[in-house]
Formats: sequence, structure tokens, C-alpha cells
Amino acid sequence: MVVLRLKKMGRAHHPFFRLAAMDKRAPRDGVVIEELGWYEPQGKEGKQFHLKMERIQHWLSVGAQPSDTAVSLIRRAGGSVKDTVLSVRHAKGRTKADAIRAKKGLEPLRGPKPKAEEKKG
Repeated sequence: MVVLRLKKMGRAHHPFFRLAAMDKRAPRDGVVIEELGWYEPQGKEGKQFHLKMERIQHWLSVGAQPSDTAVSLIRRAGGSVKDTVLSVRHAKGRTKADAIRAKKGLEPLRGPKPKAEEKKG
């Protein structure tokens, strides 16, 4: 499975990231399939990131799964990520869309998690 995630670069106290299409099993800073842009959190306003939106949309259309941080960068750049892309189960049993909504303090899209019934004993 292909994922879109950030690859950490830069030096101490000056982080720099590259957005890359990678195999899910590859390490964070491992071999990439394609470089899709960069992000510099300490860069000047307006010069913090550059993304190749047409290539990102291509990878999303063929089934690549973006990380949470990649989704927020794509949205900051003016791109859109469909809810079908975010419907894959997150590590904590939620979908990515619900995890993003939970961070903002909003209700989940698909309703609350069902509570386990208490056993009488």
C-alpha cells in the first residue's frame, strides 16, 4: 500500500520535511516512490511549503492513503481530500476523519462509538 507522509530532513533545531509517496512498510526516512513537495515549519510566511497538487491528486486517485499531517498540509495548500480517503480505520479504531474532528472538539461523522454492555454477574 502506498502512503503519503512526511520525510524528516534538516538539521538540529531547524526541521525541514519532504512530502513523499512511499510504501507503507518503508521507514520514515526510507526510499520514496515520488517526492511531492516540501514543508518548512520555521520558514517565512508564504514560503513555508510547496506542494505538487496535480501529482498529489493522482496518488490519492489511485488509492494512496495520506497521513494526518499530510491531509492538513494538502488542505492548507488549497487542495481537497475526500471523506472516502479518510474512511480507513485509524490506529485507535476511529477513521481519520473522526480523529480530525475529535481534535477540533466536534462530534464524529458516523455517530459515537457503541458502548460495551455491562455484564450482570
